[in-house]
Amino acid sequence: MKIAVSTYSLARWRAEDKKTLEDSLAWITDAGVDAVEFTGFDVPDEKVIERAAHLRARCDKLGLTPVGYCVGAELLVPAAEQRGEIERLKLHVDAACQLGVSSIRHDVTRGFGDHSKSLKIPETFSAAVKHIVPAIRAVTDYAQSQSVKTSLENHGFFMQAAERVERLIKAVKHPNFRLTIDLGNFLCVNDDPVAAVKRLGKYVIMAHAKDFHLRSKKTMPATGWFATPKNIALRGAICGHGVLDIPAQLKLLKRAGYDGYLSLEFEGMEEPTQGIRLGLDYLRQQILVL
Repeated sequence: MKIAVSTYSLARWRAEDKKTLEDSLAWITDAGVDAVEFTGFDVPDEKVIERAAHLRARCDKLGLTPVGYCVGAELLVPAAEQRGEIERLKLHVDAACQLGVSSIRHDVTRGFGDHSKSLKIPETFSAAVKHIVPAIRAVTDYAQSQSVKTSLENHGFFMQAAERVERLIKAVKHPNFRLTIDLGNFLCVNDDPVAAVKRLGKYVIMAHAKDFHLRSKKTMPATGWFATPKNIALRGAICGHGVLDIPAQLKLLKRAGYDGYLSLEFEGMEEPTQGIRLGLDYLRQQILVL
């Protein structure tokens, strides 16, 4: 396995220190990492292809390899809006091509809410899956024609549990649609992260490495923590400093045949660049003993 850094990890650094995506790429290179995963761009949708081409050129100059691209989406919407989302995601597939990456992760849905109020379907997981599957297939069909794979990620509460993720992948039933697995996010629905990797490892085409601190909701501090739908609260941790058994997860990924990138995501309260450096040190140690 190889290590990348997600531009998401440096989002707070960019906001607080008035840095740019270009600054992020330079920082990642200086940290001794030669691969980057992009999480969205800093331009409107209509400009993403041009922005992707510019960022690819910057990566080439730095000797940095783009290895993934993540973009938001909501497909649990009425038909006309869903068609619009499909076309928008196709635009981001084109941006992924400009970046030179082999896969794009797009959101599928955050579940029922104001955006889905006019849908005349039961508010159940099964009904949601049935509604979004054709849209996912349309996007991945287009991506396949461009030699790009698509994937979902286990995040957003509604689509985080391993059982739900697998149900969706099986429902889509398309060889070009797989999984970007986030090693930490299963905890957001109190799903066993090690068991989840064991179940889903065969579907993985990209992996996000992150960690969390955990405690009971009843004792959750007012700052830095978030409540989950279960009885626990979480706070982002430096990778290797939290409660996840990352070594066990990496061994299971390797056993499943995954030999791709681990994209480091940092969500902690610590200063971001320090948090990322410490996380990188930890992941490098773990990869050496795999």
